Amino acid sequence: MSSIIYKIVSRELWEDAQKVGTFEGAEIDVADGYIHFSTAQQVRETAAKHFSERTDLLLIGIESSRLGDALRWEPSRGGALFPHLYEALSLSAVVSEDPLNWGVSGQHEFPAHVGGVSE
Repeated sequence: MSSIIYKIVSRELWEDAQKVGTFEGAEIDVADGYIHFSTAQQVRETAAKHFSERTDLLLIGIESSRLGDALRWEPSRGGALFPHLYEALSLSAVVSEDPLNWGVSGQHEFPAHVGGVSE
């Protein structure tokens, strides 16, 4: 069974990762010592809380089963379990890359495969 988790990242950081084949994380990830991810049910709130009005974003889908023991599910916002990766992300685990645009509705527009409807 597929279990896709998501990372919201700037285009610039993602382009840098593609050049080297791994993603070390955004500034907050490096500071915290792990890469923050969200599930499909969590990613809209993550976008609204941490990336409001940003227009330079990509939504990266990762097959969690490819991450091994370095992926841990830990309590965060409101006690919900969030996926955290305690090593660099190998791009071989990436299954999708989509623009995460700021829509005219005042929210990010998510691709349909995340379970939402683009606006």
